[in-house]
Amino acid sequence: MDSILVTGGAGFIGGCYVRQRLQEKRWNVINLDALTYAGNLESLPESDERHIFVKGDIGDRGLVAELLAKHKPIAVVNFAAESHVDRSIDGPGVFVQTNVVGTFELLQASLGYYRTLTPEQQKAFRFLHVSTDEVFGSLGDEGAFTETTPYAPNSPYSASKASSDMFVRAYRETYGLPTLITNCSNNYGPYQFPEKLIPLIIQNALAGKPLPVYGDGQNIRDWLFVEDHCTAIDLVLHRGREGQTYNIGGNSEKRNLEVVHLICDLLDELRPAAGLSRRSLITFVKDRPGHDKRYAIDFSKIHSELGWSPSVTFEQGIRNTIEWYLNNDTWVQRVCSGVYRQERLGLG
Repeated sequence: MDSILVTGGAGFIGGCYVRQRLQEKRWNVINLDALTYAGNLESLPESDERHIFVKGDIGDRGLVAELLAKHKPIAVVNFAAESHVDRSIDGPGVFVQTNVVGTFELLQASLGYYRTLTPEQQKAFRFLHVSTDEVFGSLGDEGAFTETTPYAPNSPYSASKASSDMFVRAYRETYGLPTLITNCSNNYGPYQFPEKLIPLIIQNALAGKPLPVYGDGQNIRDWLFVEDHCTAIDLVLHRGREGQTYNIGGNSEKRNLEVVHLICDLLDELRPAAGLSRRSLITFVKDRPGHDKRYAIDFSKIHSELGWSPSVTFEQGIRNTIEWYLNNDTWVQRVCSGVYRQERLGLG
């Protein structure tokens, strides 16, 4: 079997990608993750001889080089990143260290490995970097981000991801490393760490706690079910044109308040609380500094070139997600047992 090195493979999106690849039974997956607060081995299969987990940092060039030389993967898929905007406001330094310096070190190790390959092996090798639509900044009432939209990041998180994207691009243009970049819209689904909007609202609503909505709740996001996202990433890895960028979107623009209303209504249906409408728990709080008004992805390139479209509507996906959290309370309680207590972050 061929091997793939997946970084950040114990996180929300990376973990989904690892589970998908192991289900295919055609890959050995070397999974490198530092197991920070959002990384969790309980999101991964307990025992599979094709899954080799290594605890470590993408910034450890020596460790990455050792893994590459030992396992000889045909691809590196980089999910490893600090990813929460609110945390980047409170502590931007770690975002620079992981997302910028870490990606640079990973690129250096990958380039060194690539140069040891035969011409035939080099032709097959790919380095795929997973990024975000937040690098493009904020949209007005109309239009959508395309692959040629200029970068205009507005948070320390998005600035760090924009920088890492540019390093990936530069390593292809300067050194010939065969790279690919994907920029996705907001992900949601099972196993998401409960500091992000959807799992946080689910957990607070179940506990009868206030449901914090930033500002007036009218900020718009394009929501992408995580399983659809990981299917698209793998399609880009194996069929995408080397050196290209592909936008991946869910075709599900929703105002934040709409999302919260839908979660409340579904929980009232699936787990009713006597005498309580979850909507009554909604509490408007001070807006996030630099809060982008609207994101929307134009995914016509990946659709036309690779035939991908999202298969899960937001209404289907959010119901599936809520049902998963209702059926996996033990997982939620265990991942919440660390330093995060569902407190407000990102007040600067």
